[in-house]
Amino acid sequence: MEDQPHMSVLAQEARRSNTGPLAWLLVLGIVLAALNLRTAVTSVGPLLDQLTGALGMSSVGTGLLTTLPVLAFASVGAITPTLARRVGEHRLLLLALVTLGAGMLVRSLVDSAPVFLVSSAVALSGGAVGNVLIPTLIKRHFPARTGIMTTVYTTALAAGTMLAAAATVPIERASGDWHIALGVWAALAAVAAIPWLALLRSEPERDTGGRDAGIRSLLRSRLAWMVAIYFGTQSLIAYVMFGWLATILTDSGFTTSQAGVILGVFTALNIPVSIAVPMIASRFGDQRPVVVGLVAFYAAGFLGLWLGPADLALVWVVLIAVGMGSFPLALVMLALRTRTPEATAALSAFGQSAGYLIAGAGPLLVGVLHDVTGGWALPFTLLFVVLLAQLLTGLYAGRNRYLEDEHAAPARMHG
Repeated sequence: MEDQPHMSVLAQEARRSNTGPLAWLLVLGIVLAALNLRTAVTSVGPLLDQLTGALGMSSVGTGLLTTLPVLAFASVGAITPTLARRVGEHRLLLLALVTLGAGMLVRSLVDSAPVFLVSSAVALSGGAVGNVLIPTLIKRHFPARTGIMTTVYTTALAAGTMLAAAATVPIERASGDWHIALGVWAALAAVAAIPWLALLRSEPERDTGGRDAGIRSLLRSRLAWMVAIYFGTQSLIAYVMFGWLATILTDSGFTTSQAGVILGVFTALNIPVSIAVPMIASRFGDQRPVVVGLVAFYAAGFLGLWLGPADLALVWVVLIAVGMGSFPLALVMLALRTRTPEATAALSAFGQSAGYLIAGAGPLLVGVLHDVTGGWALPFTLLFVVLLAQLLTGLYAGRNRYLEDEHAAPARMHG
């Protein structure tokens, strides 16, 4: 029921600016692009054992394959604002989708582990550009509707993530060929590129003077670091949950099939959470109550999963899934904490690059702690330490303030 008024507001905004078809084409382009940003990642996981056998991939190669998303999102994401200034935002997103599709197509056709790894890196680079660009495009084209459009974006992102994770194995079984199961997602990327071909004619004017809002200047920004650490803590928890939840459940006495069902529920809940959180958070200038609420859900879920009765595992997992709303909240903060698209681009690149580097260590560290102790007490202790960091940084980043004002303050003092 909530969606109807939001869509009518978008329509009114489009009519006021006399660019109705353009506004809707932008919405379609953002939705289709978002659907593709995680398919290169989540289509591989379900077939990982089969792929390593078919490609003769070593354990080092498998480890590299699972680490590639973090490396690509951090490194390529960092240079995206510079690329956007040189190429143009619409052109760059089109190139990113073409790169994403080409990488996925090549890896679906080969039987060589090195080529599979290189083409996966190429595909993930396209996704990394999209991660940074879409919040910037939302800020530029829908400045008064960042909450609604972030809801649209994060919902499509969650749907694409779940679709690739859930559909890849059935496609492989139906076709009898993992090559086809992975190649399907290249076709989806090709479809996503179509609206951006049409949008090339409406390329925004490039702000070549926006270098003062570049990533390097954000190294001195407390707000940028708080957003980055908040982003990193939520990504770390997400990576740990997706990587280790099934093992935690089987260690608690669940069968692998039962654990798989609970993990499926956990993943599916990302969609309603992605719809609700940005809509709630963007209604207020101050997001600190939302930060505290999500941390409380996380804490209750972790405590239950660690120390509570195992037969209530589904309840604990649902609580954790609500806590995962910290991801769409982090994304909406990128736009809410900035005044201009250029600053959004810089904060998006800095926050996501630093955040993904922080997150990448999580699953490995949890695995080491679990192997050393043989239990889950130390891994859960680590999660609570990360959660404390999320609370403290979220309380700073959630307050009604703007990145540009940090840069303006020293100038006022000298004036």
